[in-house]
Amino acid sequence: MGSWADIRARYMRDDVGTRLGGLAANLLRIRSFASHPDRCDVVSRLVRESALFIEWTARDVDASKLPTLAELQRLLVQWHDDWQSIWEDVESRTSMAVEAGEWSQRLLAMSGLLRERDE
Repeated sequence: MGSWADIRARYMRDDVGTRLGGLAANLLRIRSFASHPDRCDVVSRLVRESALFIEWTARDVDASKLPTLAELQRLLVQWHDDWQSIWEDVESRTSMAVEAGEWSQRLLAMSGLLRERDE
């Protein structure tokens, strides 16, 4: 996997809607990989990467979207801070996976990518 600087450069080339779609995709990956106990490191990195995606994108989004992104950012930081206890407890990990899936849907709707596809 590339450095954070490389990932940031690649991520920032896209428009805001595509970036939010990428964040939504990361959250779906978290949901999917959370059911595999041997994927702890992968999911941990996706959580960190997702938090960075928000940080990198926040300045470019419409102000009305900032509270939603801030709420997700807080959740991702909480997951990161409590990582070992979440990962080791199947119920907590499952709850995290469900939340990640729900957030993914919210962000995908916020991205505008669904409207573009329907047109």
